[in-house]
Amino acid sequence: MLMRRAGREVFIHFRRTPEWPKAMSATRMENPIENAIRAGLSQELSPVHLEVVNESYMHNVPKGSETHFKVLVVSPQFEGLPLIKRHRLVNDIVKTQLAGDFVHALSIVAKTPQQWDPNYTLEPSPNCKGGFGK
Repeated sequence: MLMRRAGREVFIHFRRTPEWPKAMSATRMENPIENAIRAGLSQELSPVHLEVVNESYMHNVPKGSETHFKVLVVSPQFEGLPLIKRHRLVNDIVKTQLAGDFVHALSIVAKTPQQWDPNYTLEPSPNCKGGFGK
């Protein structure tokens, strides 16, 4: 999806579980945590690229859960920040945005526009082995 923001174009990538594509209006209602994460990061970081992937379907959780996410965010606000501070910034935004909702896992890729390669593909996480070292 291509959005206009403050006179510039911003690419926001929507990737879903195998049930994708769904109607965008239905998705907003069905994925409140994913959409809250996307909204918070968009508002606070003004990203030039953002991907929020719900990987919950790969884990032993009820269907439709929102517990495991992977985020790729490219923002000029990461300039001069070490990786740990970028991750803390993203975590703080997500924590504030969710206000008490639970996310079990959040994988973060945080890059500056200069570090960003538009050909980069966010790799899916490995399948869950059921926990407890199984």
